[in-house]
Amino acid sequence: MRSGITYTQHFSNLEPRQYELFGIDLGKGVLRRTMLLGALVFAVWDGFFLLLVGFPSLSWMTLYLLPPALMTVLGAQPSRQCDRRTVLAVWVVGAHYQLLGHRPVICGGRALAHRSEWISRRARWERHAPALTRSLGRAGARRLLGAPGAEDVPPAGPAVGMAHTVRLYGPDHMVKVTRRGRRTGRRT
Repeated sequence: MRSGITYTQHFSNLEPRQYELFGIDLGKGVLRRTMLLGALVFAVWDGFFLLLVGFPSLSWMTLYLLPPALMTVLGAQPSRQCDRRTVLAVWVVGAHYQLLGHRPVICGGRALAHRSEWISRRARWERHAPALTRSLGRAGARRLLGAPGAEDVPPAGPAVGMAHTVRLYGPDHMVKVTRRGRRTGRRT
């Protein structure tokens, strides 16, 4: 018996590396995806703080450099939860789910789900409820989580009446049907 080997994982691990940048030798090379992620994170973070605080002084330099460097280094690593994603992608998907929820896909996306069919914020955050209650108090946690059963009720139409008719077909009827099918089959 023959057996094959799947090389898909090995091909996905082959990523281009940058070995030199502006005439500076980078040694074994840096993954280009990591460099692109770092450039994007540094540009957004530092741009935000340049608008908020202004040009950094020596005491503010850590705030300008350390968080984006940590996010780049930790976020570019492969995820243990999903083989095809990076840690940053898992963080973004998790934050999107916790903040906005998940819109169910019905009939391959051809039908839109009503808002009541989404997973409620209370259901998504119920494992965090004790910590929210400790930090915000009962009223704050209840306001943030929403009241139980506060989901929208889907629109409903009039009731549909069902009238069942039971028929029992015996072998004599099946013989008639098959004979009728043979006759029409010969004519065509």
